[in-house]
Amino acid sequence: MKSWKTLTGIISISFCISSLFTFCSKAGSGDRGQANMQVSLTDDPGNFEAVYVDVQDILVNLTGDPTNGWQSLQGVRKGMYDLLSLAGGRDTLLADGAVPAGRVYQMRLILGTENYVKIDSVMIRMNVLPEQQDGLNLKIQQYLGNGSSFKVLLDFDVAKSVVVVDSVTYNLKPTIRTVFEFVGGSLRGIVWPNDFRTWVYAIQGSDTVASTFTSQDGGFLIKGIAEGSYSIYFNPSDSFHRDTMLTGINAINKNVIALDTMFLQQ
Repeated sequence: MKSWKTLTGIISISFCISSLFTFCSKAGSGDRGQANMQVSLTDDPGNFEAVYVDVQDILVNLTGDPTNGWQSLQGVRKGMYDLLSLAGGRDTLLADGAVPAGRVYQMRLILGTENYVKIDSVMIRMNVLPEQQDGLNLKIQQYLGNGSSFKVLLDFDVAKSVVVVDSVTYNLKPTIRTVFEFVGGSLRGIVWPNDFRTWVYAIQGSDTVASTFTSQDGGFLIKGIAEGSYSIYFNPSDSFHRDTMLTGINAINKNVIALDTMFLQQ
């Protein structure tokens, strides 16, 4: 099971909402007005000392035209963000601003050139592939009602996104899973001992649906997974402690389920 280690991160995009059900009833009403949108960044596991992404802009498309109709979110906080410093459910705000109410069709994440992995205290620049240089398009298809807000998570899969070419060449090919926080459920818990990282995976059948790693206090939070039954696999980085699997853990929509403290055995 040790070979299951994957690296994922979560970019959480928040459009704060007053009522999810109101959106469905208003979807065809044509009202405009304003809705509020926040964008935050958070992360899950990585086998690097640091993974920095250079966020330069976040665009939304309100027209459905894949070429035109793009506009920047207000208040985008440009800069380099270390994904691996944002563990255990912590996040950092990237943008917070109003957009015209109505349907959001797509989102586009624009990255700059200052993207790095840190290995053995050495910073290595990651190349952005040509097909990603104009930004990464993410389909959303969500209606924002007047005066409403909503939140969606972008699950940044670092294992697939950081492509190792050789010992000095790394490419950045962002792979992101879109998750609506109010559609799925979340699982929270604590792993002990906490003096090393433990990778935590939510598994259905043979599929790893989501993953994270523990923070300094041993806490973890897996966000936005579909309602249903999961096996939770704990994979400690310390070789003196054994892998552990819990089965029959149920995620419930719009709920954060607290799991019993996991005590890892040697």
